[in-house]
Amino acid sequence: MKKIFIAIMFLTAAVVQAQEDGGFGIKAGLNYGSNGDLSQNGQTIIDNPDENFGYHFGVFGKIDLGPIYLRPELSYTVLNSDYDNSALEVKKLDAPVLVGFQVLGPLHVFAGPSFQYILDTELEDVDLQDVKEEFSIGLQVGVGVNIGNLGIDVRYERGLSENEAEFTNLGQLGTLDTRPQQIIVGLSLNL
Repeated sequence: MKKIFIAIMFLTAAVVQAQEDGGFGIKAGLNYGSNGDLSQNGQTIIDNPDENFGYHFGVFGKIDLGPIYLRPELSYTVLNSDYDNSALEVKKLDAPVLVGFQVLGPLHVFAGPSFQYILDTELEDVDLQDVKEEFSIGLQVGVGVNIGNLGIDVRYERGLSENEAEFTNLGQLGTLDTRPQQIIVGLSLNL
């Protein structure tokens, strides 16, 4: 899976470089959402963790293809969720490949898969082991506005691949669903 992720990134970079009408830039913003259920001994203990703020920053490329565009991105993302008295922090690399359409003037809509590589997961006061699969896939959909070189967008992301991390707490085995469900607000600057 790591090889597939790396191949996608190199291919995307090559396509962006080959386009005359495309551009590239930097992006950053805030995330608000949570991860999935916390289960112990096969029973769901917490099915809706408290949502919390996180952040992201990275780079993007844009390839104009007439009325539609392709926008590959690479971001470092930190997600936070609260499970009663324990805080979960997930650090990952996100590589969404978005297809967009100019709706009216500076307004555009977009959607596409988000390839995710989980770097680290930490659950406060609990011995959390690594996730089963470091590579997962999600889906992003959103709307944005570009004014000159500055852009702002709002998107929804949902993890599609089931991916759990195991933990031991007081001698009991548990699992934590690390799939994100979040609202992402981002600012971008086309260089």
